[in-house]
Amino acid sequence: MQISARGDYAVRAALSLASAYPSLMSAQTVSQDQDMPRKFLEAVLADLRRAGIVRAQRGAEGGYTLAQPPSAITIGMILRAVDGPLAGVRGLRPEETHYEGVAENLPRLWVAVRAAVRNVVDEVSLDELINGQLPSHVRDLVTLPDAWQPR
Repeated sequence: MQISARGDYAVRAALSLASAYPSLMSAQTVSQDQDMPRKFLEAVLADLRRAGIVRAQRGAEGGYTLAQPPSAITIGMILRAVDGPLAGVRGLRPEETHYEGVAENLPRLWVAVRAAVRNVVDEVSLDELINGQLPSHVRDLVTLPDAWQPR
């Protein structure tokens, strides 16, 4: 799975908003906290607002806040809001792929890959990530002998 810059920025921005929840934070403050370009961040925040993950308030005392408590927002929700489906194969959803011959079972593998990704990003909330209290099955993945090794 490739996490785009947009996805990374969206999760980091949401974590900043979660740490201040329910207070408002300006885009400028989030930008400075997370060391990200403000214009790009504003586009990401607009995506999150359209998806109903954040709320925006205009005015001198305005800013952004999460639309729900941090415990109700998963990392998967954020990634989908800015990048679309979690797993795609040449622009198709895994279950939409079809192959002949020796590759006929490949769609099952692609569906399994999507399920594995979902099993992590849809099971971790902003609150859990901030507090370092990841679900046990996610913690177990991080402790696998080669989990931190590049391949």
